[in-house]
Amino acid sequence: MNRRRFLSQTATAVAAGSMVPNLVVGATSAPPVAKSAKTTKAASATSPYVPGPKPAPVVKPGEFVFAAAYFDHAHITGQCSSLIEAGATLKWVYEPDPKKRDPVLTRYRYAKVARSFDQILADPDVKLVTAAAVTSERGPIGCRVLEAGKDYFTDKAPFTTLEQLAQARAVAERTSRKYMVNYGERLGSEAGMFATDLVKAGVIGRVVQVVGLGPHRLNKATRPQWFFERAKYGGILCDIGSHQCEQFLTYAGANDATVVHAAVGNFANPTTPELEDFGMATFVGNNGATNQIRVDWFTPDGLSTWGDGRTFILGTKGYIELRKYVDVAREKQGNQVYIVDGKGEYNLNVSGRVGYRFFGEFILDCLNRTEKAMTQAHAFKAAELCLKAQAAAQRLT
Repeated sequence: MNRRRFLSQTATAVAAGSMVPNLVVGATSAPPVAKSAKTTKAASATSPYVPGPKPAPVVKPGEFVFAAAYFDHAHITGQCSSLIEAGATLKWVYEPDPKKRDPVLTRYRYAKVARSFDQILADPDVKLVTAAAVTSERGPIGCRVLEAGKDYFTDKAPFTTLEQLAQARAVAERTSRKYMVNYGERLGSEAGMFATDLVKAGVIGRVVQVVGLGPHRLNKATRPQWFFERAKYGGILCDIGSHQCEQFLTYAGANDATVVHAAVGNFANPTTPELEDFGMATFVGNNGATNQIRVDWFTPDGLSTWGDGRTFILGTKGYIELRKYVDVAREKQGNQVYIVDGKGEYNLNVSGRVGYRFFGEFILDCLNRTEKAMTQAHAFKAAELCLKAQAAAQRLT
């Protein structure tokens, strides 16, 4: 079926009496429908759920200056580009290894090279430091940043131990600085952000269960050594599982949860015995919602992308499925959102239509000392849940 051009009319989205960002409910639209040999009439019907306009930069050049440091994970480029797209200005980069530093400098040629991390911390112009260090070093680095009077934005997972989490909580409270985390499988996913709006607007009623699947391609030959050392990467539930815990808390509206069951294993990588290539866990939220997650490093070479990440959100009035990165054997473009409610079945491709508003909201939070993008309690609770699941995990092999 040919894609039909998006048309929309102004309408009102109401959730608890207020406009929900990036969602127009009740608009007349003809959203893109995933290609299929058999597309049902219901699935191709006009969707009443339409993404609103993409967010614009929230500050002018120079109004929010940040630095980037420790490029042990390639996620650093996404963190930088998302902040820059929201209006932030990258002033400094610090990475001792030129093999990691030079590609970032090539992309951001205007950035200065810091002689040391202390030079960044001493610069009064720098309001935020973003980093993607070895996972076990992220907590201590973040505490240094907060103690220097700056906010911190780290790659996930933010910690490898509950002791690191406790220290960061204490420092964040004492300094009143932000220790924020790039939970990219929602914050960096247009499908994930649109689902946030749908749930908030009450489209599927009260959420009673979230199921998160986080498969990844291992690409073993390209991974650094620390990736295979348990003490440094924290375990698979700590690592990939942190995404799933954050999504559960968001979609279910819970602010705490209990680990019911967890398990990890190494089924296919005997030469790296400390790697966990499979993990699963079940949680019960303090509001009665449940969460089941499965994470793994088993993406086969035949898949057209790095992982078939999916999220299923069950509500009392309907359900949502997110096919974030690919719609297997139907559509290679991700950001497919499937919605079933009391009136019909809908499939929207929201690529390029939602954007990533977290980053602009986070910049404004840093400037105004607010918590619109994500609360500090939420960021820390997601980290706590994945750490507790990792600690409780049964070894399967």
